Amino acid sequence: MSDDERLEAFRADLRGWIELNCPEEMRDGAAGETAICWGGKQWEFDSDAQRVWLERCASKGYTVPTWPKEYGGAGLTRSEEKVFVEEMARANARVPLQSFGIWMLGPALLHFGTHEQKLKYLPPIARGEVRWCQGYSEPGAGSDLANVQTHGADGGDHWVVNGQKIWTSYADKADWIFALVRTDRDAPKHKGISFLLIDMESAGIETRPIRMISGASPFCETFFTDVAVSKDQIVGTENRGWDVAKYLLTHEREMISGGAGGLAGDGRSIGAIISDTMGGLDDTVLRADALRCEIDALAVGLTLERYKDQAEAGQGAGDASAMLKYQGTELNKRRHELMMQAAGSEALTWEDPRGNRAADWLRTKANSIEGGTSEVMLSIVSRRVLGLPG
Repeated sequence: MSDDERLEAFRADLRGWIELNCPEEMRDGAAGETAICWGGKQWEFDSDAQRVWLERCASKGYTVPTWPKEYGGAGLTRSEEKVFVEEMARANARVPLQSFGIWMLGPALLHFGTHEQKLKYLPPIARGEVRWCQGYSEPGAGSDLANVQTHGADGGDHWVVNGQKIWTSYADKADWIFALVRTDRDAPKHKGISFLLIDMESAGIETRPIRMISGASPFCETFFTDVAVSKDQIVGTENRGWDVAKYLLTHEREMISGGAGGLAGDGRSIGAIISDTMGGLDDTVLRADALRCEIDALAVGLTLERYKDQAEAGQGAGDASAMLKYQGTELNKRRHELMMQAAGSEALTWEDPRGNRAADWLRTKANSIEGGTSEVMLSIVSRRVLGLPG
């Protein structure tokens, strides 16, 4: 059987499985914040259909289709993954599960974790049983992530962690946190950091939600007071956690850019969204803006696919992920500004059965801040990708 024949056989099997197993309620293509299943111990399913869809996909490894089977994935190749995405889109099926565990920690563990760590932490992520948050940012550090003040003192077989993180998304709903902790205060800034996995139920952890301009509170302050963390919960080498952090950041940027579904919306073009929900694209200026936005989105999408192909060949996006993050977030802001423009005064309605456009638009302002500001991304691109003088 040729590769093409094998892929077509896989497509036929997958299409049949989706038809048989995807509940009708999950075939609306919804991908907004409220339609996402985040999983975790505190998660409450919106419906039986959402629960069933997650369970059926997890049993096949389809929540993390490219992860190895022994760690909860389906072990799909890059070619099979493309077919998987196409068939899910054809069925208009919702993504069954999204999480920081899938987008960020999972890839880092697959690269740096021990076999025992992978067996312990990855399958629960794939099944949606454990929800993770990210402990990178700290008060006063700004965009200098390596300026870590949260400290881990050597307690023998464990670390005693004290300090504070900020902008920890959904920390109040997460079961575990992956955090950067300074474990050697005498080492150079980037060398004395360790990457620790910490149970949020550990004694000494407190979270406080931060309310944003949109009215939502996805971010938290997270405080650590004499938190004991076993030394087998370190990923990678002690005091070399910055290596893990940088690798993880490339996946975070890819996620925020839309490459892992983070900003991808429901897969429809901006023109289709405006036509379906706002009555058309009769305004010629609006039509031209929508066309430019869609062409740019296609260009970014094709660039992302190229980097994914390179990643399969062992060449990750690396610093070029900053370019994807910058373009993805700017495009997302343009998309939502166009939707606001098209809807006019109706877009200002805060409570609308068609969704909260104003809150979604305001939320996009954070896209160019979280995961590194657009200014930081441009600096990375200029110095590390283009080789321009600093």
